Amino acid sequence: VQVLDVGDDFIELEPVPVASPTSSAAAALGRSLAAMHAAGAPAFGSPPEGWEGPAWIGRQAQTNDPEPTWGRFYAEQRVRPFVHAAERVGHLDGREVRALDDLCDHIAAGAFDDGRPPARIHGDLWSGNVLWTGDGACLIDPAAHGGHGLTDLAMLSLFGAPGLERVLDSYAEAASLPGGWRDLIGLHQLHPLAVHAVSHGPSYGDKLVAVARRYR
Repeated sequence: VQVLDVGDDFIELEPVPVASPTSSAAAALGRSLAAMHAAGAPAFGSPPEGWEGPAWIGRQAQTNDPEPTWGRFYAEQRVRPFVHAAERVGHLDGREVRALDDLCDHIAAGAFDDGRPPARIHGDLWSGNVLWTGDGACLIDPAAHGGHGLTDLAMLSLFGAPGLERVLDSYAEAASLPGGWRDLIGLHQLHPLAVHAVSHGPSYGDKLVAVARRYR
């Protein structure tokens, strides 16, 4: 969606005439996401071209420093910083943080790296950032960076979205995802769960710990 104007406390977007989502629009969204991801990025963590300074997810800052491997980027710039922030506000305890740190070490060491090149991802793709129109879906409010395509699918899956299964199936076909990819969705949900553990309370910390147990 085109940005028309920006001020200190607002972003003005072009009007988007919303419509009810359809099954065909959901399938088209999956294919379009695959095409966007395939456009690629210079490295994992790379910000959009020309962007300098901090990156943001909601009101929380995060870094976009290029890394050669997904695991190191994801663990050190997406999951671990928010785990420790959640501990500082009392939404995770020390035992939970140690377990999550161990998993971050495992991820950073490359345990889940799969050789797929950096994708150009939205980065905050919950359903509120998907607007359905008569011409299909369009996206707003990205936290764009070079990442793994499953990260966008994981965010959609975490909070739900209209036609989610059609989106996922059409994406998987268009992106030629390998078998077993759904088993990794939880891994890619660790970041948004950690973000919400900071800002939305200990219930998200509990969910974060529960999902993390699948991958230790």
